[in-house]
Amino acid sequence: MRGSLIFTSSLILLLHVAWGCPENCSCQTSSKMVDCSYRELLEIPSHVPPQTQILYLQGNQIRIINQTSFANLPGLKILDLSNNSVSIVSPYAFHSLRSLQILNFTKNVIHYLENQVFASLADLKELDLSSNRLFALPESLGNNTRNLTFLGIKQNQLQRIDRSVLELFLNLKVLLGQGNPWHCNCHAMGLKLWMENFLYKGGTIDELTCSTPEHLNGRDLLTVPFEMYKGCPPSPSPYIIGSSHQHNTEHRSNNGRHGHHVDHADGMLHPECEPKPKPRPASLRHAIATVVITGVVCGIVCLMMLAAAVYGCAYAAIMARYHRELKEVEHLAPAGEHGSAEEREPLDRSLA
Repeated sequence: MRGSLIFTSSLILLLHVAWGCPENCSCQTSSKMVDCSYRELLEIPSHVPPQTQILYLQGNQIRIINQTSFANLPGLKILDLSNNSVSIVSPYAFHSLRSLQILNFTKNVIHYLENQVFASLADLKELDLSSNRLFALPESLGNNTRNLTFLGIKQNQLQRIDRSVLELFLNLKVLLGQGNPWHCNCHAMGLKLWMENFLYKGGTIDELTCSTPEHLNGRDLLTVPFEMYKGCPPSPSPYIIGSSHQHNTEHRSNNGRHGHHVDHADGMLHPECEPKPKPRPASLRHAIATVVITGVVCGIVCLMMLAAAVYGCAYAAIMARYHRELKEVEHLAPAGEHGSAEEREPLDRSLA
């Protein structure tokens, strides 16, 4: 009897753990939803029912997401962690959430995300990382999240996004990136090309406002003409994605061949690789002077040709007259042989 009692108590305890609701949270069994929002929680609550598909944790003071936080929630589809104090996310925090479709991380204090943090989220459709302190996105973000339709990265510290990352989002419909200090140098040309192609296919983008260089400050990247990037070196293939070390080495190699130097420590380019201001047209005064000088030279050449033509005609006429009179002299030669020198003198003068 005592053994049966212990067994029954243990079974009840296990069922309570499996199907019970975490303390200070509300649960709806029918919708498989657990609401722990605005409960002043400092960490992810334990004993969340494993059948949960929707978990609301927004409005708390959670700081760390570790690799066991969601280990027992394989069926989770919607996770809201917005408006917390999250600064550390374990690389394997979402490793077990293979069914997750919506992840909201807005209004936290995340500075950095590991490459593999989203690697297992093949079904993810919406990812919002807005209002954090991100300086860069994971380079492999698009490798396993190709079904993503919405990406929010507003109000961060992003200066650039490689086109190679965005090219992998084959189903992306909306990209929101307003409020970042975008650096519209040569690297931004790839992003601009991707944005124009994305809009052409019917995608939605908010305004990506340039912060640097100074002459483009406050300008929407889409309105910057391509003439500004004529001095930029050719960009590598957008489909090649490598490790951070390979990526940096590749850029150093490319820029070395083209005579440009990149400082990868701060992601800034030297002035020769900045967008080149559009050249101003030539001065009207210079154009007029060129036309006048050309006209004068052409006029002088024409006059010289005319003078040569006149001289040639006059010379031809004189020679014709000379040959005609010479024939007359030869015809009259028998009669003129006995003439005196005085008689021949007029003829000689005429020939002269």
